[in-house]
Amino acid sequence: MQRDFTFQRRAILVVLGLLLAADLGLAVYSWELASSPHTPQAEFDAQSLQLKVLRGDIKSAQDIKDNMPATRKDCEKFEQSLPPVTTGSSSMSDELDEIAKKSGLQIVTRTYKQKEIPNRGMVEVTIAATVSGDYGSVVRFVNGLQRSKSFYVVDGLALTSDTRNQAATGAISVGLHVRTYFRDAV
Repeated sequence: MQRDFTFQRRAILVVLGLLLAADLGLAVYSWELASSPHTPQAEFDAQSLQLKVLRGDIKSAQDIKDNMPATRKDCEKFEQSLPPVTTGSSSMSDELDEIAKKSGLQIVTRTYKQKEIPNRGMVEVTIAATVSGDYGSVVRFVNGLQRSKSFYVVDGLALTSDTRNQAATGAISVGLHVRTYFRDAV
């Protein structure tokens, strides 16, 4: 009988310990809920703001979708305005020389790399050039490229080291990376 009583006492103590642990866990959880700044109104306001942002995103996407035919038409018009690669390459070289002459600088080196753009009927020509002149002439040259009737993308400018005449004349040497596009001759 003593043994049954000891077993019962231990079982009661274990159950009581579990109840105390659960009570302590619920007390901590209740304290965290009470101390958090989230109220139902604050949560509602946050969700309303999120809904407003999502509706704005949906409206922007719908506007893009609605404007897509006009955008496609503009892209096709732009592509058709590009010169054909057969005549465009020589005219591009002449135009670069003319812009350089008007800017007052000299094109020291120039290399071309041609790459077809699949499924577009276009050819991308990458130009790596080194130009030499004063700072103002380099700025005028880049401005001339931007204002050209031809389409040029200036990817980068880098000051190169050519110390032979720079100190005496104030000239700088600049590496220039430019891209342009032509219609394929198909």
